[in-house]
Amino acid sequence: MSALTNFYREIPPLSGGDSFLVFDRIKDNFDFPVHYHPEFEINFIKNGKGVKRVVGDNIEEIDEVELVLVGPNLYHGWELHRCTNKEIREITIQFHNDLFHESLLSRRIMHPIKDMFNRSIHGILFSKSTAVALTDRLIKLSKLDGMDYFLEITSILYDLATSRNQRLLSTFTVDNDTFEEYDKMKLIYEYVQKNFSEKIKLEDVANVASMTTISFNRFIKKRTGKTFVNYINDIRIGYAARWLIEKDLSISEIAFKSGFNNIANFNRSFKTIKKRTPSQYRDDFSGLKRIL
Repeated sequence: MSALTNFYREIPPLSGGDSFLVFDRIKDNFDFPVHYHPEFEINFIKNGKGVKRVVGDNIEEIDEVELVLVGPNLYHGWELHRCTNKEIREITIQFHNDLFHESLLSRRIMHPIKDMFNRSIHGILFSKSTAVALTDRLIKLSKLDGMDYFLEITSILYDLATSRNQRLLSTFTVDNDTFEEYDKMKLIYEYVQKNFSEKIKLEDVANVASMTTISFNRFIKKRTGKTFVNYINDIRIGYAARWLIEKDLSISEIAFKSGFNNIANFNRSFKTIKKRTPSQYRDDFSGLKRIL
């Protein structure tokens, strides 16, 4: 069963001739269900300390200000949770996943944006300093029109793509073909996705990418920010988190199904990555699945 069957499929009011859609709202509650859509979405929240954010299998309580990019069909949502502020500023930008054609994204100047779009299949949290620096520009967006509107959002996308201290949120992704056809990372990704439930040797994955183990270790660290072992564990825990939400399997069944050979190691890894035990994670997520 696909994870998407559990969530509401939003149809944003973007026509085929539209470029960007911007919502700028002051609100005291978040009443929209966890949802997904094929469009990219940037979400900026100010005065939202205590709000709960859900992006894929990631659940966190947000700070006073935050800025997130959600890729196509990755489910996401925000809930009031422990936030008591009655004037929450939310700015949402949506745009079609084919707005920037591949021929444009392949230009050298667009490479940072292209790379950001590829990584957005996990959801990207930008640093607080980046969110603060872009606040005034985001607030002014709804007052722009025509080419000024288009160019400013494109400029914001570039500034986001080149900003420091970005963090990927969800450990699993939806089935989008977002990597370049001949990218080594695509080969690694496909191999790990196919074999994560089995024992995976460093040498085997390095061979798939036609790299030495030393070069491979440097490559995976550069591309993911993680060691090889942590990268594999993140994917395994991502699937485990998904099954805790979707399936009625026991925790031990999920542990072995996701590639861990003992329950203690699974519990320890899960808590390290998700900041809660598997049981707590299942309980936390149960109240957020609203099917409309």
